[in-house]
Amino acid sequence: MSNAEVVVTGLGATTPLGGDVESTWDGLLTGRSGVARLDEDWVERFELPVKIAARLAVEPTEVLPRVEARRLDRSEQVGMIAARQAWQDAGFGEDDVDPERLGVVVGTGIGGATTLLNMDDLLETSGLRKVSPLTVPMLMPNGPAAYIGLELKARAGVHAPVSACASGAEAIAMAWRMLRTGEADVVVAGGAEACIAAITMAGFAQSRTMSTRNDDPAAASRPWDVERDGFVLGEGAGIVVLERAEYAKARGARIYASLAGIGTSADSYHITAPDPEGTGQARAMTAALRTGGIDPARVGHVNAHATSTPVGDVTETVAVRKAIGEHPVLTAPKGALGHLLGAAGAVESVATVLSLYHGLIPPTQNLSEIDPGVSHDVVTGEPRKVDLDVAINDSFGFGGHNVSLAFAAV
Repeated sequence: MSNAEVVVTGLGATTPLGGDVESTWDGLLTGRSGVARLDEDWVERFELPVKIAARLAVEPTEVLPRVEARRLDRSEQVGMIAARQAWQDAGFGEDDVDPERLGVVVGTGIGGATTLLNMDDLLETSGLRKVSPLTVPMLMPNGPAAYIGLELKARAGVHAPVSACASGAEAIAMAWRMLRTGEADVVVAGGAEACIAAITMAGFAQSRTMSTRNDDPAAASRPWDVERDGFVLGEGAGIVVLERAEYAKARGARIYASLAGIGTSADSYHITAPDPEGTGQARAMTAALRTGGIDPARVGHVNAHATSTPVGDVTETVAVRKAIGEHPVLTAPKGALGHLLGAAGAVESVATVLSLYHGLIPPTQNLSEIDPGVSHDVVTGEPRKVDLDVAINDSFGFGGHNVSLAFAAV
């Protein structure tokens, strides 16, 4: 593996707080909530105990041409929107990068399950002729990565990690490896997820992992709060453009930050619960510091995975304490965004990069009384102006997948 520096030159997002990076970042800073009560008929028909979610602020059909939107699953739609934003933000136009030096890595946790369900309903009720010939390309989990790769003509490799809620972050880690090993000069990476549907809501509700604060949706996602009762399901996409630093500098690109180190690990503990000792999560953070040659004392901020679940939130702070120490300042974007599953790590990486770039940490929403098990300084109320050197973004997923990304100021 070479010592090539990897830098972030483009950002894109569409989330429950806004249809682009600027509006999403503004929502995080000002304390807006993307959570609202669902109005779909299936909520009442199936008597779901959870009646809230974090829907997109801007519908993909308002952005994409009608014909294109119809050919894509919702997860592919959001991925494409965020990728186009990031590509433009990086200053690239068509054919600006040698296709054989361009890669794409976009992960998802669930993929096109809504397409699968809708097409199965059509087959059952209306017969074979009503099933779209694009069903399989729309439902396959590699769909967002594949369509983005086609649009950009990426030929260095197009990959789609599927590691539950760590998928978007793992995609960025994989992109880092591609760049460090010299497989590509530019990689478009991130995560996309859009599966707010009856079956996912029912499944999470049955596992009792989601908040049932239906009468106060905006206050439902409460990372580290003593009254947290589960996460809120969200949807969206986050994409970053990563480049080898020498390539970015040669073309005069604006550089937001460097992706200095990455760390991945597995708990091998339980299919849904984290190891309560936080050992796997700590190993991922330690690996991110090791691969980046970073002294833990340089880490001023951790953008936490904290989903608002009773067990997971505190476990993460135990892991931070083991791997880094007590000094990093924490925040948890899911209080405002909800949990975007496979897109969470990517959208929150965008936020982490912007914290470094602007020297500003968004507050954690709905944190009224902090859990006594949390000893770190957590930003609440107002954004905090800071001078950051290194910030870490954590993402952890069902199955015990752990990913930590260490971003550094440039």
